[in-house]
Amino acid sequence: MLTAELARFVTRTRPEDIPQAALARARDALIDTLGVGIAGSLEPAAEIAQAWVQELGGTPRSTVWGGSLRTSMAEAAFANGIAAHALDFDDSLPSLRGHASAPLIATALSVGEAVGASGLAVLAAYVVGLEIAGKLGRAAGNGHYLRGWHTTSTMGTFSATAVAGRLLGLDAAALQRAWGIAASQVSGLVRNFGTMTKPFHGGRAARAGVMSAWLASRGYSADVAIFDGDRNVLQTYCEGDGAVLADVVAALGRPWEVLEPGNWVKRWPCCYCTHRAVGGMLKIREEQGLRPGDIEQVIVGFLPGTDTPLISMNPQTGLEGKFSIEYTVAAALLDGGLTLESFTDPMVQRPAVRELMQRVQRRRIEDTKVYALDAYTDLTVVTARDRIERRVEHTPGSLQWPMTPADRAEKFTACVNRVLGSEGAAALLQCAQRCESLPDIHALLAATGVGGDTVYSEAARNAAAASGSSG
Repeated sequence: MLTAELARFVTRTRPEDIPQAALARARDALIDTLGVGIAGSLEPAAEIAQAWVQELGGTPRSTVWGGSLRTSMAEAAFANGIAAHALDFDDSLPSLRGHASAPLIATALSVGEAVGASGLAVLAAYVVGLEIAGKLGRAAGNGHYLRGWHTTSTMGTFSATAVAGRLLGLDAAALQRAWGIAASQVSGLVRNFGTMTKPFHGGRAARAGVMSAWLASRGYSADVAIFDGDRNVLQTYCEGDGAVLADVVAALGRPWEVLEPGNWVKRWPCCYCTHRAVGGMLKIREEQGLRPGDIEQVIVGFLPGTDTPLISMNPQTGLEGKFSIEYTVAAALLDGGLTLESFTDPMVQRPAVRELMQRVQRRRIEDTKVYALDAYTDLTVVTARDRIERRVEHTPGSLQWPMTPADRAEKFTACVNRVLGSEGAAALLQCAQRCESLPDIHALLAATGVGGDTVYSEAARNAAAASGSSG
């Protein structure tokens, strides 16, 4: 059974079986996700989720990033998964066609903290979970997403369950049951993009993963072959245009998803489908010395399927602006770039940007194939004196157009400074960079909050210092 083979891979892969390069990429993903998650903890979607978690209570075993709240594993994963996706600044996995790290890191840290896992165990769980996310994404195909399902939430539920199950010590048989439980919680609609419910998808997947694994650890029963046979979960939810699952299973770890295609790290806090156009537009702006008044028209050409998430052509709010090529291109032209402040309601409502948005148009590039992130975007910029045409073949933040270590550190610091201040951001970054050598992940989690328990924080600082002296 393919379900059994997947479960054996998750539960039996040892940290030493994972290449050091893959663990290093996992550490990078953890740092990026923590950074955007701590900044995202200030967003209304995250604050409401935190209030809900506080309302529920729960045994204080896991930390909610950015504050002093501690709660159960599942509820911390829920709140942190939402925070990590709230700004739409978290990385993307092309083979998933979604955001794998937000639910996976939220799950790994909440469960890892509760069980006292080492930093290496957390990173290994993430690598294995990302492998499940990417391989299931390939099997799901593009039709699943184009039909309206958000893969961050749907396939993310299974990968989060894999991470939670591994850290809770499930054997393969128990993980098979956990996936059966998870299958009855698959949900998440593209229709909700541009609202608080999009980041809810990341938290929901994380919470479902923790709950499914925990129930299975206590003997909860479910179908043990949810990826096999007639009416299996992929057959039920997908269009049949994905890779053959048997082929995908045979390719586990060959290559590792975290290495190829690897996570694509966002330079700007908006939907990744805008980034090729924004990156290309900023290059043209710089090369040509363009000013907004020079622009008569910008035409953005999309291949089939590549602008599906960009559902807002006339955004009125910051959230809607994240899913609008009209707004992101206009704002980048006007301001010379995009920042967290670009996606506030007042910035979207500026008369200058609204006037410039009217000059940005979409064009369909005819093709018989449906594409995901592995595509190109065409730009045509018309001015009074020139017509500039550019094909943008690579995406900013991808392996082909990467962010440097300095870029990543700058992004992390800018995000975390908003909550923890410069000293807190520096301390957290230093601890996260040493994650692999932490004997207990508690040290890292203590550094994510403010105003927490003094004794707990002091113990965490001591553990971090010990790790630093040995690292």
